Amino acid sequence: MEPDRPRGVEQPVQRTNWTTIALIGALVLLVLLVAYFATRGNADQDKLTNNAAPTTPGAQPASEKACASKSTYDLIKRDLFRRAAQVRGSDQAAYEQLSTAAVLRMENPVMEGEDSSTDAVNCSGSLSLDLPPGVVVVGGRRTLTADVDYSVQPAADGSGPVVLLRNAEAIVTPLATLSKTAQPAQTSSAAAVNDAEPAPANGGETQAPPSTAAPPRPAGAGPSFDCAHAKTRGEIAICSNAGLAALDRNMAAQYSSSMAAATPDQQALLRRTRDRFLGYRDRCPDNRCIGDAYVGRMREIRDIMEGRWQPPR
Repeated sequence: MEPDRPRGVEQPVQRTNWTTIALIGALVLLVLLVAYFATRGNADQDKLTNNAAPTTPGAQPASEKACASKSTYDLIKRDLFRRAAQVRGSDQAAYEQLSTAAVLRMENPVMEGEDSSTDAVNCSGSLSLDLPPGVVVVGGRRTLTADVDYSVQPAADGSGPVVLLRNAEAIVTPLATLSKTAQPAQTSSAAAVNDAEPAPANGGETQAPPSTAAPPRPAGAGPSFDCAHAKTRGEIAICSNAGLAALDRNMAAQYSSSMAAATPDQQALLRRTRDRFLGYRDRCPDNRCIGDAYVGRMREIRDIMEGRWQPPR
C-alpha cells in the first residue's frame, strides 16, 4: 500500500512548453524546404525547354534579315543592270562591270509576308542606286530611286537564294541609257550626234576606269522614228542623244505590244494619252525633262494595261 499523501499537497501538473514546440516546428519546416529544393532539380534543368533559343533584345528573325542583307542587295543590283542591258539590247558584259562599281542603298526595308509554298520572303523598300564615277543616265543623273517590291526565295536548283524584283522600271529604263561624262572634242556635226559614245583612247581627255566604262552605243541604235524627218524640239534632241533614242525605242516597243493586247477601250485610251505625252515631250526644255517624260509614259502604259490608270488632275 502506498502511504497516504499528506492532505493539502497536490500532485504536480505537467505544463506544455510552447517554446520547444515552436523550435521543433521551425526545424521540421526547414527540413521540408531543404528537401523540396534538393529534389526540384533534375538532369535536364540546365537545358533549353522546347528547343527554343534565347531571345536577344533587338535580334531579327532570319526571314526579316533576308529583306535587308548585303547578299540580297547584291542580287538586286545585278538584276537591275542585267535587265537594263536587255532593254538596251547589248553590252551585257559592260553592264556587269558597272554593277560591281555601283552602290545600292535600301531605305526602310520591310518584310511584307512569307509564302510557305515557295519559302519566299516578300519585302518592300525605297531603293537608291548610285552610279560609279564617269557615267550618267539621260539628263545627267547619277542617282536613281524607286519604291520597289522584291521577294527572296531559294533557287529551284538549290544553288542559293534568288531575288524577284518588281516595280523597278523607274531605275531599269533610265539605266539602259548610260553614257560617259567625259567627251572628246567634237570636230564635225556627225560626231556631235553620237554624244553618248565612249571617248577614244587618244582623245586627249581623262578616260573612265575600265571597271566603270560606259557601254558603247550599238550600231544603228537610233530612235523608233526616222531622224531624217525630225522636226520638233523633242525629236531633234532624241536624234542627238543615244540615251534618249534608247528610251524612245523601248517606249515604242511597249506601246506596240500593248496595243496588240489591249481591249478597244484600252486602245482608245492609249492613243489619247499618247498625243498628250508627245505634246509634253516636245515642250521639254532639256534632255532630263525628256528622259523623265519617257519614264513616266512607260509607267502610264503599264497602268493602263493593268487597269490602274487614273487621269491626271
